[in-house]
Amino acid sequence: MPTPLQAPVLRWLSRLSYPRLFLLAAVLFVVDLFVPDFVPLADEILLGLGTLLLANWKDRKKAG
Repeated sequence: MPTPLQAPVLRWLSRLSYPRLFLLAAVLFVVDLFVPDFVPLADEILLGLGTLLLANWKDRKKAG
C-alpha cells in the first residue's frame, strides 16, 4: 500500500505510456544504484514502477 507521499507520484506515473515509464524506471534504478539515497523513497517508487510496468506490459499484449 503506497504511503501518502508515494500515492500522488504513482498516480502520475500510471498515466505514462510504456516506453516512457520503462525509461524513467531504468534511469531511477541506475541513479539509485550508483548514488544510494539520492532520491528519498527511491526503492519504494521503483517497486511501484515495476508493478506499473508489468501491468502496462500485460495490457499491451492484450491490445495487440
